[in-house]
Amino acid sequence: MKSWRKAVVGTQATVGEAIAAIESGSIQIALVLDDQNRLLGVVTDGDVRRGLLRGIPLTGLATDIMNRAPVSVPATLSREDRLQLMRQKSIKQLPLVDEGGHLVVVETLDELLEPRHYPNPVLIMAGGLGERLGALTREVPKPMLNVGGRPLLETIVRNVVQQGFGNIFISVNYKAEAIKDHFADGSAFGANIQYVHETERLGTAGALGLFRTPPALPMIVTNGDILTTINYGALLDFHNGTPAEATMAVREHKVHVPYGVVSTSDGFLDAIREKPTESWFVSAGIYVVGSSVFSHVAPGVRIDMPTVLERVIADKGRVAVYPIREYWLDIGRLEDFEQAHAEFHEVFP
Repeated sequence: MKSWRKAVVGTQATVGEAIAAIESGSIQIALVLDDQNRLLGVVTDGDVRRGLLRGIPLTGLATDIMNRAPVSVPATLSREDRLQLMRQKSIKQLPLVDEGGHLVVVETLDELLEPRHYPNPVLIMAGGLGERLGALTREVPKPMLNVGGRPLLETIVRNVVQQGFGNIFISVNYKAEAIKDHFADGSAFGANIQYVHETERLGTAGALGLFRTPPALPMIVTNGDILTTINYGALLDFHNGTPAEATMAVREHKVHVPYGVVSTSDGFLDAIREKPTESWFVSAGIYVVGSSVFSHVAPGVRIDMPTVLERVIADKGRVAVYPIREYWLDIGRLEDFEQAHAEFHEVFP
């Protein structure tokens, strides 16, 4: 990632300081942020030259010459959509912002066109029993069920590797040999795969306690029964752009109530909402965890990720939330498994 942080200036920056930011930031623009890290505008070399022609001195404010409506996109936008937008707009830099307009990262066209490689580890949780799938998982661990002509876990691994993550850990327990025999050391899939052995079921976060030393870099953790096209690089960039100890990917879950919902007070009718749709953000089973998070997981103790994140918050830490818009399917029930078969080749052509 180019050194875009050097291109940041505040609202009181002068035109001369904006020029220095353009020259030192290596992304060819200066980013004007307020004291809450919200993107207010950008300054290009052309903006500077036009400002000088208008008589604005180098000691004048950069806000007087900046573009107040720069092209920016949500940090959750897929890599492919970001690339397409930059081509359509003929721009070489694209600020990514969160829902509050806070700058997360600045991506450049050169970076999007070049394959990215991340040293960050990825942990895939693949030790569950898959009891809700009944007979399907009596002989085969759920992550190894065939979806679209190959094991579900293989699709996850290939997707991770294709996005530039080659340092992979797989937590195993139930029928671990089936997983280890298929993936071995990962070289056949372009990755280095190591295994975290759970001698008993440790929940969705217990495997973190089996690392002797926490990874130095933030680790992506994903459940091994999720079929998704999430951009892991964008998720990691989002996390790195926050002061949070961990980030939870969430998705919107909607429930349609097929009746009129009644509100009352003191035994009298207040209002009727006819067949409303309620929505909530729910955990997507994908996380980024920093090294400090590992201290909240004791070795060999069963614990789930929501409990770990609650401990982080109780310890005055912060957990960021990353809403995903990409395809996502948790294959926990038989109907989900059937849906995955029906949609696989459309989602992963």
